[in-house]
Amino acid sequence: MSSFASIRIITTDLDRLVGFYERLLGRPAARLNPLFAELRASTGTLAFGDIATTKAFGAAAVQPAANRSVIIEVQVDDVDEVFSSLTTAEEADRPHVVQEPTTMPWGNRSAIVCDPDGNLVNLFAPVTAQAQQRFA
Repeated sequence: MSSFASIRIITTDLDRLVGFYERLLGRPAARLNPLFAELRASTGTLAFGDIATTKAFGAAAVQPAANRSVIIEVQVDDVDEVFSSLTTAEEADRPHVVQEPTTMPWGNRSAIVCDPDGNLVNLFAPVTAQAQQRFA
């Protein structure tokens, strides 16, 4: 039997990337060593590794800040509040905004920003009864 364990993001600026997710999720990451950190939640783990942790994979296997196909989804209580807190932060800490808070046709309120490495992060909350039932 298999089970989902985590997603790991490889970066060249571990402190900046981890800091973004600590602010977003409102809790500190576990720093297992200077090159690796993780944020655990009941639904899974978001792990972070410095590019140096990938030497065993070979130089061409990993390219930090090059994601163009994965969206990291974070369910929040209030999309507008979280979006506002991120976009009114110090200028150096403000994410690039891809989509302002919008209610989607499938019933989620959603905003999409980029983390410091350019990975898409969907902040969402189910707002219709049907969407809320899916996440109950």
